[in-house]
Amino acid sequence: MGYDKYFLSDNKPEINPEKLETIVRHALIEDIGRGDITTQLTIPKDKIVKARIIAKEDFLLCGIIVAEKVFKAVDPSVEFEQKVKEGRLVKAKKVIASISGKASSILTAERVALNLLSMLSGIATKTRDFVKQIEPYRTKITDTRKTMPGLRELQKYAVRIGGGHNHRIRLDEMILIKDNHIKVTDGYSKLPSVPKGYKIEIEVQNLEEFKHALFFKPDIIMLDNMKIEDINEAVKIRNSTEFKSHHLPTKLEASGGIYLENIKAYAATGVEIISVGELTDSVKSVDVSLEVV
Repeated sequence: MGYDKYFLSDNKPEINPEKLETIVRHALIEDIGRGDITTQLTIPKDKIVKARIIAKEDFLLCGIIVAEKVFKAVDPSVEFEQKVKEGRLVKAKKVIASISGKASSILTAERVALNLLSMLSGIATKTRDFVKQIEPYRTKITDTRKTMPGLRELQKYAVRIGGGHNHRIRLDEMILIKDNHIKVTDGYSKLPSVPKGYKIEIEVQNLEEFKHALFFKPDIIMLDNMKIEDINEAVKIRNSTEFKSHHLPTKLEASGGIYLENIKAYAATGVEIISVGELTDSVKSVDVSLEVV
């Protein structure tokens, strides 16, 4: 299922072309409305210009292929040359793309292209910071479903560009029993019948719940907002002789209250996964600009 595709295997940083086209089309409709009236009234229809997209700060580039898609969607005749490849570090003042074509097309596409480029680069850059912080450990950084509606595909792509991994992208990709599921059902004495090919994860909030969940041998247990000392104990219990005999040992995921400043301590506990909502729910876009030359 999708969880294996994006997290447990090669983690390829690719974008579904059809989904990208849909996102770009909707973004342009939202921005342009019935037409770019300012450009229509001030710019000669056949005026040809050259422009550059310039980095205004240091960051990890992500979304240059998305920006190109935006310009091409507005006007297929626009020429777009990438000066820096996706996933590369860029320095302030670096030209990352050159564009030529009708001035009206370039100006109309500018804002949507830059918005997506700057947001995705911001996510990739932040993800890279988290990944580098725990480099000595085998723990993997994953995102969550705390994404902007309509932009999840791109935001999770940016996480992969930054060296992180994707947790489930959609609800249909794996079974994740969270606290509210447990409250609604008044606890659980057995797991649901799991369809072939699906993984199952259980969220717990203390060691008592953890021991109960471990009894069912799920693929993953999420240790939600648990103290470092309790996570250490959970890892110790999972690694005990009793549970080492599992053919596929339950993986442990730490989640909640984890930031750049403390993530190394969580990785040191020995959990296999750390999920960080901050990667996508607190996006700080990088600074880029388009200049006509």
